[in-house]
Amino acid sequence: MSGSQVKSTPEGYRWVIVAAGAFMGCVAIGSIFSLPVFLQPMSAATGWSRTAISLAMTLDFVAMGIASFGWGMLMDRFGPRIVLLAGSSILGLGLVLASRASTVEQFQFLYGVLVGAGGGAIFAPLMATVTGWFDRHRSLAVSLVSAGMGVAPMTVAPIAAILVSKYDWRFAQLLIGLAVWVLLLPAAFLVRRAPGLAGDNTARRAAEPRMTVRAALTSPQFAVLALTFFLCCATHSGPLFHTVSYAISCGLSVTAAVSIYSVEGLAGLAGRIGFGLLGDRFGAKRTFVSGLLLQAVAVGCYMFVRQQFEFYSVAVVFGFAYAGIMPLYAVLVRENFPLPIIGSVVGAASMASSLGMALGPLAGGVIFDTYGTYRWLYVGSVLLGLGAAVIMLTFRPARPPREGSTLDPVAAE
Repeated sequence: MSGSQVKSTPEGYRWVIVAAGAFMGCVAIGSIFSLPVFLQPMSAATGWSRTAISLAMTLDFVAMGIASFGWGMLMDRFGPRIVLLAGSSILGLGLVLASRASTVEQFQFLYGVLVGAGGGAIFAPLMATVTGWFDRHRSLAVSLVSAGMGVAPMTVAPIAAILVSKYDWRFAQLLIGLAVWVLLLPAAFLVRRAPGLAGDNTARRAAEPRMTVRAALTSPQFAVLALTFFLCCATHSGPLFHTVSYAISCGLSVTAAVSIYSVEGLAGLAGRIGFGLLGDRFGAKRTFVSGLLLQAVAVGCYMFVRQQFEFYSVAVVFGFAYAGIMPLYAVLVRENFPLPIIGSVVGAASMASSLGMALGPLAGGVIFDTYGTYRWLYVGSVLLGLGAAVIMLTFRPARPPREGSTLDPVAAE
């Protein structure tokens, strides 16, 4: 291979990593979050309560969070490819076995724990890998990967709906599990270590500050990021999960209420790209704090809407904000922690986010059952969102980001 070919490899191949990450994220997240499509058919066919089936999703969030940290540590040691292959295998296996579950307890374990553990190997390791490939346009690259995950409800979910309308839920879920293996396993071979960790790249590694995982996870910077991540996800998870129910309680039809959820998703796609561009231009922290404030304001506006058009207007802003700021976490982690431990740190941050995501739906249900209204859910979410912004304002970088630095010219396996 000529010198010019070697030099151009990282510049071109890093976008292959982005494309592979977006594709894998779409398939993995879409297959995991297809459960709502199966909820009614499963309940009707098995007699299992919807609460019992939904519990599998709560377990899934918890399992994904815990597994993300473990997978991140393995990625730092063995590279992303083996982690993605193992996680994809477990994810597909969990879906296949869950489709054969004979009791709801078996389903809760297989879908909630096994599928969640496999899914944890996809999101955090991919985000961590992509941040290592980019010094310039990092926010945009991470946002593009996140956008792939964001289109999952508009791609995999409709396919799941078609399958479950033509076949019974067991066969439909079995097909999705097999599709995970067919699509994700080959795609995993496209993902490589970041150039800064490849081969004998001692010059690039020497430029990275020395830090252990323990030192990183006990640092003030990580404490602020993890707490902000938790509060941010707790802010939007409740309103997201209860959007349809809240709209119906305001007098909207089921079809109109579901369409609000779709508007949030579509706006989120624009938000992921928009915040990625803004993060590259104005800095990740400044953009992130602005997004947190916008998210809190949008959540609060839901308390004052009653008509369908009003719901749509707020959904556009809310979806743009909550989805747009999420990828910036990985960017902030990469700017403040060394590349050799990036998988562990992103995985630990993802664990905090998963706990926040698990809190919102449960809190919303308890609040509605207690008070007969969702108002206090939105009040609480606004306070959590403002708290996240205030905490993030206290963040002080561990080290200044390297502006304009270039990638190492060799991208090895």
